[in-house]
Amino acid sequence: MNTHKNKKQVKILKTSIATVLLSLLLLFAFHDATAQCDSFEGPVIKDAVKALDDNKVDLVLKWISPEQEIEIITLFNKTHALKSQDKDVYEIVEKHFIETLVRLHHESQNAPYTGLKPLGSTKQIIQMTDTALQDDDIENFIVKMDDHLNKVIREKYRKVAELYKVKDNSVVQGRAFVTAYVDYTHTIEAIHYFMENGATHN
Repeated sequence: MNTHKNKKQVKILKTSIATVLLSLLLLFAFHDATAQCDSFEGPVIKDAVKALDDNKVDLVLKWISPEQEIEIITLFNKTHALKSQDKDVYEIVEKHFIETLVRLHHESQNAPYTGLKPLGSTKQIIQMTDTALQDDDIENFIVKMDDHLNKVIREKYRKVAELYKVKDNSVVQGRAFVTAYVDYTHTIEAIHYFMENGATHN
């Protein structure tokens, strides 16, 4: 009887952990969505380059709204027509096409556009989500996320727990405790919020 109960508790725990991990994935992914879409490591620009290489504008239309299609298709055709011309000229028009595509994508998502970001600007956690999709391997990602999550929460807890012991010794120590306490509790609160409510692009 106890063995069955323990197995059930372990199953519930694993389900809870998986829910937390997926919620955190949404939190990190949507929190960094703007940077990801602006980056040359991101899927929008990768699709733009592939579309121009293969002369397939349909590859980028998913990133914009139907109302924006005419503008992108027209610009795509003009850009691709210059692909075999002067290299320096093509680099300029290619960048203009990419910037326009990314800007319109942001507009379709009601998100601000602040310019293209270079390689290396995308957070590692977001790169890991893309790798999981490309490799069709969520299990490896969850293991890494689990390790990272445990490390982050334990570190925040240890910090606030140590300061809790001396929080009333002085105003300085008290304020240090408050800073650590707010950071720790807001982290847990954010995890709980996204577990309960999910995430939105904005």
